[in-house]
This record gives sequence, C-alpha cells and structure tokens, in this order.
Amino acid sequence: MGRGNGKLGQSAGSMRGVAADELRRHNLGAVLDHLHLAGPVTRSQLTVVTGLNRSTVADLIGELAALGLVTEGPATVANGPGRPSPVVDVRPHGAVVLAVEISVDSLAVATVGIGGHVFNQVRVARHRGHFRPDQTIADIGQLSAPLLDALPEGSHVLGAAAAIVGIARRSDGFVHFGPNLGWRDVPLGDMLATGLGLPAPVAVANDADLGALGEFRRGGRPDVEHLVYISGEVGIGCGVIAGGSPLLGSAGYAGEAGHNLVNPNGTECGCGATGCWETEAGEKALLARAGLAGEAVGLEALDLLEDRTIAGDRQALEAMEETGHWLGIGIRTLINLFNPEVVVLGGMYHRFFDHLIDSAIRSTSGAVDVSRSMAEISRSNIGLGAPLIGAAELVLAGVIDDPAAVLHSG
Repeated sequence: MGRGNGKLGQSAGSMRGVAADELRRHNLGAVLDHLHLAGPVTRSQLTVVTGLNRSTVADLIGELAALGLVTEGPATVANGPGRPSPVVDVRPHGAVVLAVEISVDSLAVATVGIGGHVFNQVRVARHRGHFRPDQTIADIGQLSAPLLDALPEGSHVLGAAAAIVGIARRSDGFVHFGPNLGWRDVPLGDMLATGLGLPAPVAVANDADLGALGEFRRGGRPDVEHLVYISGEVGIGCGVIAGGSPLLGSAGYAGEAGHNLVNPNGTECGCGATGCWETEAGEKALLARAGLAGEAVGLEALDLLEDRTIAGDRQALEAMEETGHWLGIGIRTLINLFNPEVVVLGGMYHRFFDHLIDSAIRSTSGAVDVSRSMAEISRSNIGLGAPLIGAAELVLAGVIDDPAAVLHSG
C-alpha cells in the first residue's frame, strides 16, 4: 500500500477541511516568521509580504495574539490614501528558549525569546579538566537558574537547546564523540532535561551547525542562501547552509571539516589521525607559534595573545600569519566543495579576524576562480554568541512551523 492510501476513506469535505487547516497553519507560520525576522511591521505591510488579503491577515494576527505571540500597537499615520494601519510586533516572552553552549574553554547560557530577543546571557571561562558530563550539567544549572528567574512574569519557556563541540544526534541529543571534551556516548539531551527540570527532549546539535543557523537566520544577510560558517577554538567546527537549508548529512554528522587532512607531515590530532586542519589552524597551534603554549590556557591564553598582537609583538604577528595561511588552505577546499556566497568566521577567528584575514585570503588562491570570486570571507555579524542564537532558532522553528500545536502542547 502507498503512503497516501490511509486517506482514501475520508469524505471530500473532510479532505477539504484537512487542506484548509494545513493552509491556515502555513499562513500563521508565514506571518509569525516574518515578524520574528523583520521586527515590527504594519498590517498593510504584512499583506504585501505574505500575499494574503487584509481580512485573512487580521484573522491570523488575532489568532497569534490569542496565543500570546504578538501584540498590536497604535496605528501609524498613512502616507497616502487609505486608513492608518496598526503596527504588529512579536511578544518576546510568549515563546522563550534556554540556549546553552558547551565549549572547551567556556560555558554560556542565554534566555532568548521569539523575535531573537535576548533577555539575559552569561558566559564563564571553563577550566580544562572540568569536563565530566555530570559536572557540566550542574554548572549549566547554576548559570541558568537566575536567568530563568529573571524572565518577565508570564513567560512561556518552550524548553532548551544546546550547542556542543562534538558529534551529536539531533533526534535525541545523544553525543557520540567530543574529542576535545573527552566525551563519548553521552545522552546529553536526556541529562539536560532531567538536570534543568525543563520539557524533554532537549535539542542538542553541533556548535558550528548552530552557528551557521544563527548567522543564516539572524546575521543580517537576508539575500544569502549559501553560507559556510567556521568556528575556531581548540578544534575547528564547520556548518553549511545550502539553498537556505542546513546541510547535515544522513545522520546529522556532516561538516566535520576540522578533521580533514591538510598536512600529511603534520602532528597527531585528538581524533587519532595526523595532519588534521585543526592541528594547523586551531587554538593550540596558534598559541604554540606565538610562544604561549606553556604560559596560560583557554581564554586567559587568548587574552594574552591579543594583548601581544595589539602591542605589535613580532612572534605573535608571525603566528597569526602562519595560522591564517592554514586557515585559508581549509577555506579553499570548502569554497571548492560548496560554492558559498559567504564564508563566515566565528569563535577565535572572529576575535582575531583583522590579523588572520589577509593571509587566509591569499591561501585561498588555489580555489576554482569562479567560486572564489563569488565567496566573501566575512567576520561573524553575531560574534561569539552565534551558536547560542542558533540553538534558540532550533527550538523556535517548531513554534513558527505550528504555533497553535506547540503552545497548546506546552
């Protein structure tokens, strides 16, 4: 039997009803998505951008308002003929996500509402060796509790999502491997749901994939449909948006570009291979070239490196040049593979962008000319918080897709 045979027994009227419900759900999502991304607009503007008529838009706004997701303000004065049109905006605390980022050098949490409104966020340096999953959950709980308590009265917390430096299964938040954390086979989604007391399942995804999603949705590039996001820390993460959709692979593990071979004569990587991209362009390699390998670790070491770079320290500047070269070697491969409109540099590369970019661009010269000419290499517009924003978008996508179903189920 085909997949559609289950509907054969339905009456024509019933089928029309199903189609009408689906159309209304789609239209609700279209209106909410535009408000979520564009901010406050008039009813008249919504009729233009959605292609729906005035009465339909009014009904949809009424339903979204009843769900607590939007508000209407005073009408604006019309510039031309016609009645003034009320201004519609999202109600940020109508749908809130606790976003979490688990990195090697830091932990971060944020409360993010519909419309991309960040109520509060906090990032703390993380000591190497304090990586056990149970310790991590406890730390996240301590960081998130005051943020959740500070939300406006009546806030609707949908749940949580976590960005992690590792290979994670999106369907249930299971972390298969986080080499730079020392994690293997960790049921992070279930552990977070239990530890935080939030609705399960908690969404979990690779930090670079969520950085790419955050930049695509909220990075201020409305016309870009093909984007590569590269994040540098101890390792290198890569997320890809192709044709407006995340490129995740069959199980969600695509984008492990940090473990692509770039130097056959290089050093051993934490993954067990030799000459991986992150061994040449990652944090450890940069600090070693700058002569800081033994002086400090993590964010403290990067702060020290930044001070020396700004001061014009020759070894620090040469380390930036060499690391930028290897960064560009990897970017060249990604340009050839994905033909992006923009390559976005986040994490450590965002911080040191001005010192790395010239060397990196020179090293992309081996890319196919036509693809290279189309690809802008840009600093992240969101900054260090891109994975957090992407994590929030992962959950908010559900309420945008079907507002009534998600909020009624909560």
